[in-house]
Amino acid sequence: MSPTIFASVIAAAIVSAAVFVGALVWWAVAASRNRHLQRRLQPGSDFEAVFGDPDVNPVLQGLASQGKAIERALDSEGSSDVLMVRAGWRSTTSRLVFYTIWFFSPVLLLAGVGAIAVAGPPKLQQPIILILFAIIALIVGLLLPSLVRTRAAASRQARMRAEVPLLIHTLVLLFESGLSTRQAFSSLIREGRGVLDELGIEIELMLRQIEAGAETADALTRTAEALDVPDLTTVLSLLRQVERYGGEVKEPLLDTLEVIEDRREMELREKVNLISGRMTVVMVLFFFPALIIFVAGPAWVSLIAAFSGMGK
Repeated sequence: MSPTIFASVIAAAIVSAAVFVGALVWWAVAASRNRHLQRRLQPGSDFEAVFGDPDVNPVLQGLASQGKAIERALDSEGSSDVLMVRAGWRSTTSRLVFYTIWFFSPVLLLAGVGAIAVAGPPKLQQPIILILFAIIALIVGLLLPSLVRTRAAASRQARMRAEVPLLIHTLVLLFESGLSTRQAFSSLIREGRGVLDELGIEIELMLRQIEAGAETADALTRTAEALDVPDLTTVLSLLRQVERYGGEVKEPLLDTLEVIEDRREMELREKVNLISGRMTVVMVLFFFPALIIFVAGPAWVSLIAAFSGMGK
């Protein structure tokens, strides 16, 4: 590498590092102000519980607070806490790990760009390419954790949706034995903890709220809004109406189960139709030419041989 190119590479790396360090300093100041405001306005908030726990390593708290600052700078709609709940990352440990990874994600990717600048192929050590790589690494490093969290939340919502029919069958059996809504949830958690992997966790948290003094209808509403699973929302809305106004619960639950199963049957039919269409395209592109060659090939070979003999 010539001295001019090497100097350009070093200058580009220094500029990228300076920009990134400046952004971290700005985020650190913003995070400090946010923590101060949170402590003054909401002393018992989740923010204080995560970043103000004396039992947690202060260094880890500082790194996680920087990741939280990155999230606050990128999240203009305030949907981060909802996604954390839907992904099942409620504990202090999971939040600390997630925000620490969010802080290190752009740092590691920029370090990879620096490694390319020092020991990479000569074609990739051009200043323009390195600056482009640094910008891409910074953008990907800032956005990748958010995309992973969104994907994890969507995957968990799909798993909870798959458990709704089993939840309905279990509730019908419990209600037939004469249990109330609270007793049914308690029995479900106590005796069927391993049956509903994802919904069992949410029902246990909802039951804790009810045992702490919250109204059953309000707890059902908050759970439905937090998880945002349409089938589960329908079931919880039905239970909320029964809890408030009374009435028969077995038949409405069975009707809801029938509607859910019909809806899923239609979705499966749509998927089968899409797969059939794709297989038709595959057969036309790959199987049909081979079939034509297999069927018409001997005839074409015979015709070519016959015309060749006539020419002679």
